[in-house]
Amino acid sequence: MGDFPQFQHRKAKLSDISSLLRLINGFAARGIMLPRTELEMAENIRDFTLIASPDSIVGCGALHIYTPQAAEVRSLAVDPAFQKHGIGARIMHALESEAREFDIHAIFAFTYVPGFFRKMGYREVDRGELPLKAWKDCLKCPKFQACDEIAMLKALHPSFALGRDATVSELVPFPVLKH
Repeated sequence: MGDFPQFQHRKAKLSDISSLLRLINGFAARGIMLPRTELEMAENIRDFTLIASPDSIVGCGALHIYTPQAAEVRSLAVDPAFQKHGIGARIMHALESEAREFDIHAIFAFTYVPGFFRKMGYREVDRGELPLKAWKDCLKCPKFQACDEIAMLKALHPSFALGRDATVSELVPFPVLKH
């Protein structure tokens, strides 16, 4: 972020909704993110962290908690004019820090950019092993029957930081969809 020292990360406010919708729905229009509505944003505004310049929002992401053990990174978006400058990584670090404050054991994401998530310490998992609750957004997606997003998971719990790869069922101990 050396290029943009004036950018700050902060939690989103209700007054940020229209700017967040422009950013997120710009990617949704290209078919690479789920669209969000004003109502959804208002209901979930506390999930969002953003990076703002003095006059605009240049990136955002949400940490959506499903259980005391697991949360999803959602709506991660960086304005195309500011991509490749560490803004996405800065948002991810803030979301992971927040997850650790809540003692979340694992965070997951569905993505079209697995390389970015791998750099952030995630590993690819079978989407059918992730929580059923996470699929509620999928039901609204036009690609539901032929989804091409990749499921990624990162262990945060200290017992898994010792180099042992935990299974998804150990990290996400609640009903999952099995094929």
